[in-house]
Amino acid sequence: MIPSTLLRKQRLIFGSLLGLILLTIIIGFGIGYSTVSYNRIIPTLLGHGTFKEEFVLFSIRLPRIIITILAGMALALSGSILQGITRNDLADPGIIGINSGAGVAVAVFFLYAPIEPGSLVYMIPLLAFVGALLTVLLIYLFAYDRKAGLQPVRLVLVGIGFSFALSGLMIVLISSAEQTKVDFIAKWLAGNIWGTDWPFIWALLPWLIILIPFTLYKANRLNLLGLSEPVSIGVGVSVEKERIVLLMAAVALAASAVSVTGGIAFIGLMAPHMAKALVGPRNQLFIPIAILLGGWLLLFADTIGRNLIQPDGIPAGIMVAIIGAPYFMYLLLRKM
Repeated sequence: MIPSTLLRKQRLIFGSLLGLILLTIIIGFGIGYSTVSYNRIIPTLLGHGTFKEEFVLFSIRLPRIIITILAGMALALSGSILQGITRNDLADPGIIGINSGAGVAVAVFFLYAPIEPGSLVYMIPLLAFVGALLTVLLIYLFAYDRKAGLQPVRLVLVGIGFSFALSGLMIVLISSAEQTKVDFIAKWLAGNIWGTDWPFIWALLPWLIILIPFTLYKANRLNLLGLSEPVSIGVGVSVEKERIVLLMAAVALAASAVSVTGGIAFIGLMAPHMAKALVGPRNQLFIPIAILLGGWLLLFADTIGRNLIQPDGIPAGIMVAIIGAPYFMYLLLRKM
């Protein structure tokens, strides 16, 4: 039974985060290489702007903002699931190799397919999912012990090893590629938001529409998986089956996000921790908060990064890493 005071607190924080996201969106609308006056934003959104104002908002700013929020939400939810099934607070799709596996699949497609990635925009998340899924299967096999089953700590350590190995493979792949393709992959590795057109939104949105309700439905299972394995089995949870199903959901979320945003880490690490600090460890309470926090963190990082240096700015992945790396070290030291 969740106390009513805690539920009210969660709703208040949820509403506050929605307001913070809206405020950041409005700020993002007005600043950039091509500025739009803030008193012209609402008229433009209502269809009364000039051609330039409508082009900047609807063709450049709005799709980028939406894709950034959606990707941040997907990464935060993926991290929440991974931390639950591994019982390890340091788990993150970028740290344990899922993002790298998706990135290698996207890189192979981009480097060797005789077509531009934009022409198969709806296939890119699927390709990323296949790459991430193969990576996770290998990580799972290496981390699994026949006698003791899946060891959560071993899963994270093996994942970190795969992440480094796949990053090296990515460098090998691009070492002999054309310069224009190398530039794209380099931007992808830095976490540059590249899928900023409306089709990329429709490619990512269905994954969230399906997997957010699914994860919330499985919230109680995640609570039980967070307990010791004998306790989880004792209350009737099919531990291995639930882990695999939820792991697939985490892979799909992370792969769909990084397929259009590039290699962004630490969102899936920070957002769940911040949410737990606000409303406690119950998954049904902190997951909705973590989702909004993930969307806002990536939006904030991208808004700051793209306006620090004109015209290209600093990739969102680098901005997130500047914040996330010290936070990761703090968590690591706290665990020691």
